[in-house]
Amino acid sequence: MYDDAYLRRILRDTKTIAMVGLSANWNRPSYFAAKYLLDRGYKVMPVNPAAKGQEILGQKVYGSLADLPAKADMVDIFREAKYAPAIARETVEEKDRLGVKVLWMQLGVVSKEAEKIAQDAAITIQQKKGVLKQIVLDDLEPRIGHVLESSSLPAIREELKKEVHRAAEKATREAVAAVAAGRVT
Repeated sequence: MYDDAYLRRILRDTKTIAMVGLSANWNRPSYFAAKYLLDRGYKVMPVNPAAKGQEILGQKVYGSLADLPAKADMVDIFREAKYAPAIARETVEEKDRLGVKVLWMQLGVVSKEAEKIAQDAAITIQQKKGVLKQIVLDDLEPRIGHVLESSSLPAIREELKKEVHRAAEKATREAVAAVAAGRVT
């Protein structure tokens, strides 16, 4: 929905993320994404009714957004798309108290209804791109960004952008595999 520069600003301005659907299972994408975010200095507040009161990655788990005791700049949805509208409605209900500015639906989570709910409440919404992938892209871009910006040939610039996206996807797959193999804790 938004270009990479805008998403980069969102992630730069985000300090605290309420991760709805964070799993305690170490081999789930949400677990790895949360670990990566924590390692990058973000505060992550897990929201998972099935694990309420427990800890995931050393973070207390809350049953709902209404249970969160602190501000959350972003609500990140790691649930099936069918749950996204209800989560969007809860985000809108808690928007002022929590200070939510962004509703981010992970890769594969797409909901027109959730999108409309968020937009009607003036909450920025992102779909079809995972937070983790965007952060990996942001890490790679400074290394080749000057080439992307200075190239006078649009075809080369576009190919380089595609290569950055492929590299980010590969790095994400490798990192998830490393966690699954127990090489990263």
